Amino acid sequence: MSTALIWSAPAASAAALLFALYLAGTIMRKDEGTPAMQEIAAAVREGAGAYLRRQYTGVALFFAAMFVLLLVFALRGYMTVFVPFAFVSGGFFSGLAGFIGMSVATRSSSRTAQGAARSLNEGLQVAFSSGAVMGLVVVGLGLLHLSIWYFALDSYYAGLEASARIRTITSILLTSGMGASSMALFARVGGGIFTKAADVGADLVGKLEAGIPEDDPRNPGVIADNVGDNVGDVAGMGADLYESYIGSIVATAALAVAAGYGVGGLSLPFGLAALGVFAAILGTFFVRAGERAEQSALLGALRRGVYAASLVVAIGAYFLVREALGDGRLGVYFAVLAGLLAGNLIGFATEYYTSATYRPTQSLAATSLTGPATVMIGGLSLGMLSTAVPVITVSIAVLASFYLAGGGQDTSAGLYGVGIAAVGMLSTLGITLATDAYGPVADNAGGIAEMAHLGPEVRERTDALDSLGNTTAATGKGFAIGSAALTALALIAAYREQVFALMAEMGLTRELNLSVLNPKVIVGMFIGGMLPFLFGAFTMSAVGRAAQEVVTEVRRQFREIKGLMEGTARADYAACVDICTRAAQREMVAPALLAIIAPVLVGVVLGVEAVAGLLVGATVGGFTMAVMMANAGGAWDNAKKYIEAGQHGGKGSAAHKAAVVGDTVGDPFKDTSGPSLNILIKLVSMVSVVFAGFVLANTLIR
Repeated sequence: MSTALIWSAPAASAAALLFALYLAGTIMRKDEGTPAMQEIAAAVREGAGAYLRRQYTGVALFFAAMFVLLLVFALRGYMTVFVPFAFVSGGFFSGLAGFIGMSVATRSSSRTAQGAARSLNEGLQVAFSSGAVMGLVVVGLGLLHLSIWYFALDSYYAGLEASARIRTITSILLTSGMGASSMALFARVGGGIFTKAADVGADLVGKLEAGIPEDDPRNPGVIADNVGDNVGDVAGMGADLYESYIGSIVATAALAVAAGYGVGGLSLPFGLAALGVFAAILGTFFVRAGERAEQSALLGALRRGVYAASLVVAIGAYFLVREALGDGRLGVYFAVLAGLLAGNLIGFATEYYTSATYRPTQSLAATSLTGPATVMIGGLSLGMLSTAVPVITVSIAVLASFYLAGGGQDTSAGLYGVGIAAVGMLSTLGITLATDAYGPVADNAGGIAEMAHLGPEVRERTDALDSLGNTTAATGKGFAIGSAALTALALIAAYREQVFALMAEMGLTRELNLSVLNPKVIVGMFIGGMLPFLFGAFTMSAVGRAAQEVVTEVRRQFREIKGLMEGTARADYAACVDICTRAAQREMVAPALLAIIAPVLVGVVLGVEAVAGLLVGATVGGFTMAVMMANAGGAWDNAKKYIEAGQHGGKGSAAHKAAVVGDTVGDPFKDTSGPSLNILIKLVSMVSVVFAGFVLANTLIR
């Protein structure tokens, strides 16, 4: 049965990619709308494609340099010769997943607007199908990538004893995770800088200074804003969750040997992931809505799909665990349930704190009546308060999965339980990511409806879909952050096992002291806790500098292009797109290098104990800070939309202008710095695992 579970991964990969192809074909056959709608969509598609081409060209240079560096390390005996190739393949598949998802998304927005012209449900179906393509491509390519490497390495190392073979294979696969994380960080940071520089620049001049509506075609930054939604929230999110997905599978497989589960333990995360693919495909058929534009009805439509997929995994996982590990290991099944339940709870908690349907965001909107300062204070307070439920939920999931899997008697078995909980949380990623990637498509559809001057009933429907997208995007970010925390914990456990194995191979007999009373561990924790703040400073400053350039350009065009405000002249959209593209490429380098250099530098200076502390500090600090930033930003955004719907004076009122200020600050919180922290805490863990041998051999302070 263990062999069959591993073979289920490529089978599920094929199913996911074929169904994604079917959905993409269905979308492409939809009507793209009027010539004006097609022209706007083409401009967004062209800008997004140009951005990704320039980004991938720059990132290719980084991957080439890292390939040479890893090859040198491999030739010096610190790692196997497969490591550099696994690193490059991880980055390639991560980037490919984001590119495919974004390509479909940019072709779906005008079709969503045209679908909404017919009915609310048709608009929802097109946008959700586009999101489902992103979700299914991520899981499909992830399982394809891992399957290719697993079967190739299993054949190459066939002569090794089973436990040694598994340890070698998973060590190489973790390197592919490091490549995926590196690509994801560039995609998330670069895309986040692009989208928020455009959004902030367009809002500050268009809404606050010129007093024109959002997505008004007279605003020179409006196309860049729509491009940014795709490169940041589709391509960036896809790459982010791609590396979470494969990272959780590989980290759990790496823990199987120490837990004594052998091939059965290695095959179980692959089998769970495969089960989740089929569950996600089934869940897409449950997403249907009527013509009521209420958020409760639309949210209910998406939830049905997610809950149906979760139920299938909850039932099927019992049989998988039983066959892979035997009847005596059913505690591992309950660890899967712990992760699955935690993911849904974190999503609901995020929705509660960021949706205008609930009291927290409604109360935040009310603070706008007394000006921007109280909006800022209220949003920061809400974000800080919102960390409690996700942190407690993840803490309970960790304790439950650890002890249910047998951690009370065997620490390694308990750590395997934590890893399998992360796989359980991410098992339904195919549909969970669909509800997230749906948001930018709906947002762009609303922009196209506005710029193409479609009727008020279409705007009403696209606004309802867009508002739902804000909530699902916030929920998706909460899910991504929660899964990142569990995946990072599994990677920390994998790092511990990797260090023990390497010390045995190198003949090092000294005791590894990971006690919190060890000053090296404490120093590592302080440095790790500082990293999210330093990383956040880099990314927030990058958005601020890029936004200033956009503001200057938009003001120049309003001032110099005669007839622009009257609607008789056309804005130079390409200039703002170019500014955002150049700024994103320039500003994304420093944050990415920080994540790669920090764990290696700390390890060389202070040793592997300090690195272990750094990983713990970065995970704890990054998790809480990411939740705070994402939820504060989401609440500021929806508080603004709540006012625009007619509350507290509506659009153009003093309260609305105050809320726009909050939303402007919240943009880089929720779409640049906060989501990028997910990748930071996983990337530092993967870098630590890959370079553990080098650090052990070259530590300065022993």
